Amino acid sequence: MLMIRLRRVGKIKQPTYRLIVNEKGRDTQGRYLEMLGTYNPRTQPRTINLNAERIQYWVSKGAQCSATVRNMLIDEKVLTGEKVRASKTIPGKKKKAAAAKAA
Repeated sequence: MLMIRLRRVGKIKQPTYRLIVNEKGRDTQGRYLEMLGTYNPRTQPRTINLNAERIQYWVSKGAQCSATVRNMLIDEKVLTGEKVRASKTIPGKKKKAAAAKAA
């Protein structure tokens, strides 16, 4: 399955990212099929350069987006739909579980 993911590049403690299309099982630091844009979180405001036409092409071919990339593309109005939770942990879940055990 094809995935659109972020690939970290840049110096130590100065990250920039590339949006790439890659097989899901492959390492993001290895070879990839195509670079679709860049993302620099260190500038104010954050810099995002996207090739919207190529992103639409890959999504039409069945490529899935990672949660972070999907949310970013929805913010930039390249994709439509609802955002998804990007992290696996739910804030406050441990506190609720501990309170339930105590009760």
